Amino acid sequence: MDSMTLIAMASIVTAGLTTGVGCIGPALGEGRAISTALSSLAQQPDAANTITRTLFVGLAMIESTAIYCFVVSMILIFANPFWNHVLSQATGK
Repeated sequence: MDSMTLIAMASIVTAGLTTGVGCIGPALGEGRAISTALSSLAQQPDAANTITRTLFVGLAMIESTAIYCFVVSMILIFANPFWNHVLSQATGK
């Protein structure tokens, strides 16, 4: 197995794991945040505006983690920085 095949396999596996963990973690976090916010709204309906605003900011922060993982996986698949290094080593430049 040559180094290009090894890098391709490692990149695909890493991209898959990054996307998998990067989707599961934020999904669980968002579910818990929404559950807690709904419980808080049920207990204190007068604070609905504050709770809702804080919930949306928190959800945006949580969702950004999933977006970062998606970006890393797309970089590994389509714009892999390791390809150029291996190619330069193979050609001797």
